[in-house]
Amino acid sequence: MLLYIVIAIIMFGLLIALHELGHFFTAKLLGVRVNEFSIGMGPPLVSRQKGETKYSIRAFPIGGYCAMEGEDEQSEDPRSFSNKAWWKKFIILIAGSAMNFLTGLVILLILFGQMSAYRPPVITSFMDGFPLEGESGLMVGDEIVSIDGHRVYLYNDVALFLARGNGTDLDIVVLRDGEKVVLEDLPLQLREYAGEDELRFGLRFEEEREATGGDKVRLAWAQTLDYGRIIWLSLGDIVHGAVGLRDLSGPVGIVSMIGQVGAQSETQVAAIQNIMSLVAFIAINLAVMNLLPIPALDGGRIFFMIVNGFCLLFTRKKLNPKYEGYVNMVCFICLLGLMAVVAVSDVMKLV
Repeated sequence: MLLYIVIAIIMFGLLIALHELGHFFTAKLLGVRVNEFSIGMGPPLVSRQKGETKYSIRAFPIGGYCAMEGEDEQSEDPRSFSNKAWWKKFIILIAGSAMNFLTGLVILLILFGQMSAYRPPVITSFMDGFPLEGESGLMVGDEIVSIDGHRVYLYNDVALFLARGNGTDLDIVVLRDGEKVVLEDLPLQLREYAGEDELRFGLRFEEEREATGGDKVRLAWAQTLDYGRIIWLSLGDIVHGAVGLRDLSGPVGIVSMIGQVGAQSETQVAAIQNIMSLVAFIAINLAVMNLLPIPALDGGRIFFMIVNGFCLLFTRKKLNPKYEGYVNMVCFICLLGLMAVVAVSDVMKLV
């Protein structure tokens, strides 16, 4: 267990480093002065000045930053972030999330590259007593395309979206004999079936097919999109109150989760595969979350860029950068406070 926790801490730190490296490399490439590049937060453990940039590793592995000249204030330096064209700022700001998304995709390409077979969402039979079989319902050979408007990329999506539906009025699109068929308001619910030891939806799906090289790339891309979609659905659950603070996890909870996944795997090979799959999910999570239009995150800075664009268009004046800096500072403090609360919650769950 301890070994997997150490691996988890290293992997979490690497994801943060890769995110900040995305900002760092694009800033350097586009001629922006970088004053400091740091992995971690808090007091510095190791630091070194090289040229115009200070490189540091700090005590707490809960973040990091790429401090660019003129990022939060107006600067007269022609190489400052604030004096660059809007498209250069946009590339620099989005580069961190792009790096995390690419990291998740590469990990999944490696994992799916090792698979030999996969299961498509094609119905092969029904359990005894299934009530919705027929032309106006589901039929053998139907390939499920979407459920309640959610595209089915992978076999696992079927169970996910059937479970999220209310079971009484599901809208399902299937591919039948090469044509899409829309089935509206299907009352597809969990129920007991003879010979089954738990509640089922009553569907049986095609056995695994041999995976070609193209299948592996397609499935890896589909899983990447799926992870991003799951994160959006989770955000929606938070907004609607379906999940609460206790259901959130920060670095402590994530490290603990990775450790548990590794320890509970049957073999070391399976442990590495399961951990890397979770790391891919976390990488895509970081990519999505950092693009939310929340001040102090990359998405918040992009939002302020758009607001500035409208101000220039209608008033011929820019927003004073100090106000953006104040908002980012306040929101950053609030974000640190939320992280502290979630960390305490994680520790209490462990206890």
